[in-house]
Amino acid sequence: MGIRLFNVLPGEVGTDTHVDLENIINAIRHSRVRITDHTDEEAFDDGLTYEEIYSSVIQGEVIEDYPNDKPYPSCLIFGRNFSGEPIHSVWAYNPENQWAVLITVYRPDPDRWIDWKIRVKT
Repeated sequence: MGIRLFNVLPGEVGTDTHVDLENIINAIRHSRVRITDHTDEEAFDDGLTYEEIYSSVIQGEVIEDYPNDKPYPSCLIFGRNFSGEPIHSVWAYNPENQWAVLITVYRPDPDRWIDWKIRVKT
């Protein structure tokens, strides 16, 4: 049947529900980050430090938006660690208190991503 590619960007850039990467970076730089228990487990399982996760975000890019997530819209960020290895992290941002929430983090599976940015659906 072959491989089908799809780009999952359900939100429209520039809407009120779009997560601005600069807001997340600013929250990281000002230590306004909440880390979920799930993230803590995934980071440990994948051998990722928070220093390299934060660095991957600061030099990363949003590759998927999830504008309908609750209680805040969220996004998937692709970046690389200090060794150049890919990292995916899902973040939400609360504009009221300017805190970011790190929902999950993982090392992406190369069989499920093209250039670490586009999901592959078989």
